Amino acid sequence: MAQASQEFGDWPLKRLMTEVVGSGPKSADDMDREQAREAFQRILAGEPDQTTLGAFWLANRWKRNNPEELAAYTDVMREESVVTAEPEADPVDCGANYDGKDTSAILGVGAGVVAAAAGTPVVVHSGDRVPSQKATPYKHVLEELGVRTELEPGESADMVDEIGFGFYYQPAFNPVIDDLFDRRDEMGVRTFVNTIETVANPANADVHLGSFYHLAFAKKMIDLVRESDRLDYSRAIFFQGMEGYDDIRPGYTKVAEWDEGEDLEDYEIETAEYGMDMEREDLAVDDIAVDSATITAEVLSGDREDHFADAIALNGAFRMYARQDVESLDAGLERARDVIDDGSAQAVLEDLQAF
Repeated sequence: MAQASQEFGDWPLKRLMTEVVGSGPKSADDMDREQAREAFQRILAGEPDQTTLGAFWLANRWKRNNPEELAAYTDVMREESVVTAEPEADPVDCGANYDGKDTSAILGVGAGVVAAAAGTPVVVHSGDRVPSQKATPYKHVLEELGVRTELEPGESADMVDEIGFGFYYQPAFNPVIDDLFDRRDEMGVRTFVNTIETVANPANADVHLGSFYHLAFAKKMIDLVRESDRLDYSRAIFFQGMEGYDDIRPGYTKVAEWDEGEDLEDYEIETAEYGMDMEREDLAVDDIAVDSATITAEVLSGDREDHFADAIALNGAFRMYARQDVESLDAGLERARDVIDDGSAQAVLEDLQAF
């Protein structure tokens, strides 16, 4: 397990609050990289008292972190908490918001299995009812499908190489971040930890697929990737997913796409252009984990042909496109439907259940 540094500089959180970040949303200053690094090293070491830590998190939320600060936090997390296990395959890293969904079905398990069946390896990672929302993440859908989730990182890498789809469990691969659970829970609001954990990249993937609520945030995340010394993504795609998750919305979805050395490109996806006449309400479910698992199994077996089947196929196609295994979403969508029809996707799910 990674160990947090016990040697610090001159910037305890209380001093940062007094002199830099704590004067309110309009007058607060940004930290420089070394200040932000030291702040998070102290947090991971458990040094600040609870009042100071809560105030610091809230001050960061008020003033809004810039990409340099987020990159510094991410680098410290990667250095002092993340235990990587790199599969031989080079998967798409899917880092959906860890605090989950509470109204619509989680499509990423089915989409990832479809992509894997089509030859695009996929990694997903999550915790377990992470604050602040503490809703349903990937883990619980996989468990309802009978897939092991409480894996050590090496097992997760083996899952990717053997099956093409792998799950990494936060307490196992990011243990020092997991140790912050209770303090995050007491905050009652999201903190910058919710942002950086989605790019923990436990498989050391080259391609990241993530989500955002507003395009400005996607640009900030791509700048985080550019600024980071510990993330080696050469390609990143963020889109305005349902409930902030990595599921394309019915109707209109904004996408931000970046390749190393290139400028960010943004564009829109309209599901109607792919013959999918559906609204967000069409993908709502009552029990997120149970219903998502049931829907996933029925789609992958070919027993379901409805809006959920369309949505899983399109999201699977987007994962293929993210890794540049297909030239277009149209080509990916055709491939997704082929692997469902010929039983390949069902076979991948069965392999996961047997792993």
